[in-house]
Amino acid sequence: MTPHTADLWHHYGRTRHATDRTVPDDFRWNWEQDGGPGPEVLGDLTGLCVGDLGAGAARHAAHLAVHHRPVRVVAIDASPAQHAMATDLYGHLAPRLRIVRSDVVSHLHAGRDTYDVLYSVFGAVDFTEPRALLPAAATALRAGGRLVFSTLGHCLDGSPAQPDVRHVDIPARTPDGEATTMRRWVLQEQVWVKLLDEAGFTRISVDVLPGGEGPRTADALLVTAYRSS
Repeated sequence: MTPHTADLWHHYGRTRHATDRTVPDDFRWNWEQDGGPGPEVLGDLTGLCVGDLGAGAARHAAHLAVHHRPVRVVAIDASPAQHAMATDLYGHLAPRLRIVRSDVVSHLHAGRDTYDVLYSVFGAVDFTEPRALLPAAATALRAGGRLVFSTLGHCLDGSPAQPDVRHVDIPARTPDGEATTMRRWVLQEQVWVKLLDEAGFTRISVDVLPGGEGPRTADALLVTAYRSS
C-alpha cells in the first residue's frame, strides 16, 4: 500500500472493534475460524520471535503474546485503519507485542534472519503477489524457521482455485464507501508447493480444512514449510 492507495481494509472489523476489546483465548485456522487445529500448529513459541503477516487488528498476535511466551510477536499490516485499531486494542501489550504499519514484503526484506516463525491466517499471503512475498519470508526467517499459513482452497463463490499463479478480483470498498475490487491469490495446492520450493522452503505440507455449511463457507488449506537450514 502506497500513500496514494485507498485503504481497502478501512471498514473491516469495525463492529467487533467497538464491542470486543478482549485478548482471544484461542484461534483457529479454518475459514469460519471455529474448528480444526489451533495455535499449537505453530509449535512451542517460548523465547521465539514471531511475525503475523497481515495481522489486521492483531487479535491472533495478541493471543500469542499473552498465552504462548514468545520473546516478541510482531503484528505487521499495511492498512492505516487496521494498524490504528490494533494499536488501540493491544498497544498496552508492548514490548512483547509490537504493532507495525508496513508493507509486508518491505518489512521482511528489512529484517533478514529475524524471525523463528512467520504465520498468516487468511492474511497477507492471500493478498500479496506470492512470487514477491514467499522469497521475502524465506529471507526474514532464521535457518530452520517455519512459515505457517491458512488460505482459501477455492473461491467463496464456489469457483475452483487457480491452476497457476494468477489472482482473482474480489469486491472491496474504499473508505468513502465506493465499490471497487482487490486482488486475492486463491491457488491450488500444487501451485503453493511449487512456489514455496522455488522460494527456498523445504518440508512442505498441506492439510485441507473442510468448510462448514452455508452459502459463503469454504475449504481452507493449512500450509507449513521450513526455511532450508
